[in-house]
Amino acid sequence: MRDAIEKILAEEVRPALSMHGGGVELVDVTKDGTVKVKLTGGCSGCPSAQMTLVGVVERAIKSKVPQVKKVEAV
Repeated sequence: MRDAIEKILAEEVRPALSMHGGGVELVDVTKDGTVKVKLTGGCSGCPSAQMTLVGVVERAIKSKVPQVKKVEAV
């Protein structure tokens, strides 16, 4: 599952975030299906970070890896 999530982040999420000066790092994938990520660059501390987390990162991951229950920022 971790490899699939890394691939989604590399191919779909990071290119979208980099257009706005941001990025994302995969921190952990728990056994209960929680994906922990760290928003970086322009995304870290951005007022819209929660919307980005849910609308971009979580949606991309959950659409391709149904075992993922939630994505949270750490």
